[in-house]
Amino acid sequence: MQIKSKQPDLPVSIFSVMSALAHQHKAINLSQGFPDFDPDPQLITLLEKHVRAGHNQYAPMPGVAELNRALAEKYRTLYNASYDPKTEITITAGATQALYAAFTATIFPGDEVIVFEPWYDAYLPMIRYNGGIPVTIPLTLPDFRIPWDEVRRCISPQTRAIVINSPHNPGGAVLSQEDIDALHTLSAAHDFWIISDEVYEHIIFDDIPHRSMARYPELARRSIVIGSFGKTFHATGWKVGYALAPEALTRELRKIHQFVTFSVHTPTQHAYAEYMSDPGRYTGLGTFYQKRRDLFLDGLRNSRFKAIRPSGSYFVLADYSAISDAPDVEFAATMTREYGVAVIPTSVFYEDGVSRGLIRFCFAKKEETLNRALEALCRI
Repeated sequence: MQIKSKQPDLPVSIFSVMSALAHQHKAINLSQGFPDFDPDPQLITLLEKHVRAGHNQYAPMPGVAELNRALAEKYRTLYNASYDPKTEITITAGATQALYAAFTATIFPGDEVIVFEPWYDAYLPMIRYNGGIPVTIPLTLPDFRIPWDEVRRCISPQTRAIVINSPHNPGGAVLSQEDIDALHTLSAAHDFWIISDEVYEHIIFDDIPHRSMARYPELARRSIVIGSFGKTFHATGWKVGYALAPEALTRELRKIHQFVTFSVHTPTQHAYAEYMSDPGRYTGLGTFYQKRRDLFLDGLRNSRFKAIRPSGSYFVLADYSAISDAPDVEFAATMTREYGVAVIPTSVFYEDGVSRGLIRFCFAKKEETLNRALEALCRI
């Protein structure tokens, strides 16, 4: 039999490509978004504790009850939001699986989904797998703000959902109150879901607040809010995320979740539930990463790169036009092979694939790693 591809033009993920290239050339890997340091030893101790306590069989499909309750308490405390841990919170195998379940539960063939570019590279394939039609709108450069006039122009009777990502990957922008006001106005006039990717919710700098969809009742009732324990607790390889949504929407999301993974690694859920009893373990994350952001930005001032200062996430974008006029994919490969630092070209996050002369650095690294990378970058 011949294989008929549902997405014949879909390439291998740029993250896989650049990480393999970094390994091949023994480059400092500032490409894929994961830390090069371990989680808190206390969290690892808790994981071992729950493995040895016998929590090694299937977890309940919606999640371990203690973890769902811990999330409900967190959202009540931080955002004054009320989510029923039994019917409105679902633990997933990473935030990407939560995204897949969210799109599959809400998107039907022919539905249009508004997506802002540059975007996380999983959005468009997931929309298309479900027969949806992505309607891409570029964020403004260099501040990566949402052009709301263009959003109003693009909304149609077929608009089924809008994807929000704040803090934004890769641009580092954070939703403002003006953004929330615009979203309130649009949602009052049109019928659409909000898929809100908030995996970097605790990595925000300069005392800027996180404006979660959960914070606003009129937005929360039409939103699926997606988060990541891996991003928050430096354990991306443990692959545990979650989705919060009103009960009726959660029922549909769980129909997808139960036949994709059914449940998520049981001892890890118990470990996270116990670890979250101290809110300081996540509320101080912005300060922790701001030190690394500032170190990296200060170091880049001595280079020929022109950095864009992020307000959130653990990425910095930089203009390399003073160094090369090569397209960003070519320049990223050259950076890895010749200069020993692996980065991500941003054109892969745009539907047209056109280079904007920007590359993405991940600064979720040890200070010694960042200093080694900066030495190499400043020699270019």
